[in-house]
Amino acid sequence: MEKPACYHPIMERRRSAPRAHPAAILFVAALSLGPAFLLSSCGSPHDVFITGSTDDRSQLRELFGLIDADRSDPIQRFAAIRQISSKMLAQGEYGRLAAFLTGLVGDIADRAGPRADSGAMSDSPAQSDVGVTGLGAGSRLPGDPYAAWYLFTAAYAYEQQGSAPIAALYYDRIVKNYPDLIVDGRSIHFECLSRLVETVKAPERLIEYYQDMITRFPDRVDMGRILFLLGKEYERVGDWDLAIKTYAKFLPYFGTTIPGYPDAFQYARNIVDFYNSPKDWAYEDLQILVEKIKAALAADDPARLLTYRAKVNFFAVDWHKDEADVNSEALFDFSEFMSSGRVYAADELDPASSSREAYLKTWGWTERISTWYLYFRKIYFPADPEIHGRWEWAGIYFGEKPQ
Repeated sequence: MEKPACYHPIMERRRSAPRAHPAAILFVAALSLGPAFLLSSCGSPHDVFITGSTDDRSQLRELFGLIDADRSDPIQRFAAIRQISSKMLAQGEYGRLAAFLTGLVGDIADRAGPRADSGAMSDSPAQSDVGVTGLGAGSRLPGDPYAAWYLFTAAYAYEQQGSAPIAALYYDRIVKNYPDLIVDGRSIHFECLSRLVETVKAPERLIEYYQDMITRFPDRVDMGRILFLLGKEYERVGDWDLAIKTYAKFLPYFGTTIPGYPDAFQYARNIVDFYNSPKDWAYEDLQILVEKIKAALAADDPARLLTYRAKVNFFAVDWHKDEADVNSEALFDFSEFMSSGRVYAADELDPASSSREAYLKTWGWTERISTWYLYFRKIYFPADPEIHGRWEWAGIYFGEKPQ
């Protein structure tokens, strides 16, 4: 018999819906099977799963016969189940496949006998519920060692039906309740985690999945990508200490490409550097900072002027470049640009200034471009409430401001 595929490509990131209640799984399975399932009790219990051409039906009957005949041999039984699953996938019989595979896990639970802790899991469905039983049966139950694969393939079938939330529920339960299984050289748990991080949106759960991948599969993951994304999730839950520690671990992976975050390295480095800096250039009152800078310019004192600029992430660019395109640690000696005479500053901030950022026009600087706009912004750094929301002189824009 041909060997059916065990795994399917990791799905693209999709929108996730709220977690499905286990009862929803029974509902989906019942709708998928329809009246045929209800009538199956009149014949063989496998009749509802035997569909397709005459040849397909003949082969499926033979395979189901192997399952019944080789019930005591898990390897032979698994080979037959893979063949059946492959045929159902090829036929697009996703509902029947999901019901068949989850029913197998329920059968394992039934043959294991009553559980001593059967009342311990309040969210476990009744074992007779087709399409639900697999969610209630954990690794504590003896039986078929391939149960994790059955549920994994059932989850894939639900995904193909457009039921990603139900699929995610299965993937989560496989990782938590079933021992890992290597099939065709690939880990079921790793495949589940890979799909979960592409589907789930809740940061608390993503943190759990990323940590699991880092701890258990360090040689299989793109470590730089996973570390950065884990740092972002720590940010989302407000755990800034762990976010910064994670970003610091990410920094050695320079050059890592992270879809959706083209400036990931710069972003992480800025946060880590700022966290480790004294932050003694931040002012609660913007006007006080501006007046101090004006006084340093009037006194022609480049050394004093230098003390007022940000010591981390300070930039100096023309108006046509983004601050992220250049070295955020722009360093230069102000004295080299103040040698031709006094540098002047406008009496008021530029009209384009707002409650979160501001511009001060200055002119008289030496060299080709004599007009500079000093750029101020409010610091966004929830990790330190004393600094968060204060003002800093963050950079310089060279030349006249575009209209």
